[in-house]
Formats: sequence, structure tokens, C-alpha cells
Amino acid sequence: MVTRGPRHRRPIYAQTAAYGHFGRELPDFTWERTNRADALRKAADAG
Repeated sequence: MVTRGPRHRRPIYAQTAAYGHFGRELPDFTWERTNRADALRKAADAG
């Protein structure tokens, strides 16, 4: 295992390795959050 600092030693990696990466609702899985979807959609349309 390659570590680059103390934050890379957090146990989140064991959680992401089990049961797939998608459709999870754990608080550390920030890539699953959709709470900013509307704001991002509006910003993309404004361009």
C-alpha cells in the first residue's frame, strides 16, 4: 500500500473497497452527494 501522508491512512479505503463505490450513503463518500446538483446545473447553463 502506498501512503503519502497521515490522511491516506484513514480507514475509508477499506470501506470503498467493499461492496463497490457507487450508491453508498456514508458521510465520507462525498462523490455520491447530489445536494449541489441544481446549483451546478444552473451554473453550467449560464455559460
